[in-house]
Amino acid sequence: MERDGQLELYRLLAARLKEAHTRVADPEVPDATRRELTRRLLVVTAAAKHDLADAARRLDALTAELDDLGIPDR
Repeated sequence: MERDGQLELYRLLAARLKEAHTRVADPEVPDATRRELTRRLLVVTAAAKHDLADAARRLDALTAELDDLGIPDR
C-alpha cells in the first residue's frame, strides 16, 4: 500500500515538473531567465530521485516564482 502511495506522489510531482518545464519553455521568457529557471528545474528533478518532499518544496517555490514573473500556464 505504501508503495502505491509513493508511486502516486512520483506521478504527481512528474506532472507538475512537466508543467513547469512547459512554462519555462515559453518563447516570451528571456534567454537568461530561461537558462536560470531550467537549471533550477534540473535541480528539482535530481532532488526528486532522492527526496520527494524536498523536491516538492523546491518546485512549490519555483512555481510561485513563475507566477510572480507572469509566466503563464499553458
